[in-house]
Amino acid sequence: MRRLIALLALLPGLALAQVAPTQRVIPRSALPGLGPEDPRQPVDSHQPPWNALGRVQTDVGGRCTGTLIAPDRVLTSAHCLVSARTGRVVRASSVHFLLGYHQGEHVVEARIRGFRLGDGFNAANRRPIGSDWAVLFLASPLPGPYVGLLEGGLPGGTPLMLGGYQQDRPEVLMADTRCEALGTARDDSNRLVLVHGCAGTRGSSGAPLLTQLADGQYAVAGVVVAMQLGAARGYAVPAEAIR
Repeated sequence: MRRLIALLALLPGLALAQVAPTQRVIPRSALPGLGPEDPRQPVDSHQPPWNALGRVQTDVGGRCTGTLIAPDRVLTSAHCLVSARTGRVVRASSVHFLLGYHQGEHVVEARIRGFRLGDGFNAANRRPIGSDWAVLFLASPLPGPYVGLLEGGLPGGTPLMLGGYQQDRPEVLMADTRCEALGTARDDSNRLVLVHGCAGTRGSSGAPLLTQLADGQYAVAGVVVAMQLGAARGYAVPAEAIR
């Protein structure tokens, strides 16, 4: 185990609906979580496992990624629910989940009746990162599809995928489909954190780290919470820590 250094939390990205989805609006040098090469590609939000993902939005302008992990539950990052203006957690009634979001359209919009945050999460400083997870409870269940949480730990070297609605391409689902788990670490409160080598930047907060099981199905191995500057490397709360 090692202590985390050089972390940059993924703040919710801004939705730039006026910009063409193929146009890069922010220099890559200003975006954390991207190395010298950019392996991310657009993926089809109507095909599995991506069809379980959607955009988490708040009425105060927050934009993140979320995953339907059960008919009535969406997994995202806790800091996605913090108002940039007040530094406080927003009300559940101000949160929306847009399943299958793509260029201003979505399969369904779900309202939130409540949520559960990671134990000990402090909205004021968005720490500790090992508690930076949130489960949203939907007002009405959705028919799916959904991707469940991985049971048990994840060995280093396990293949992963990371997809999300990212700050430089907020209107489409972008994914790194060929990355892997690098191991685990401990945050400053000694909570377990999953280290990965997937490319992803602001806006992919709350995005799932997906792993394929022996039967061909996918599971959520962790939820993305922070990325490193200048490298395709980041940190996630492992599925085993989410309850």
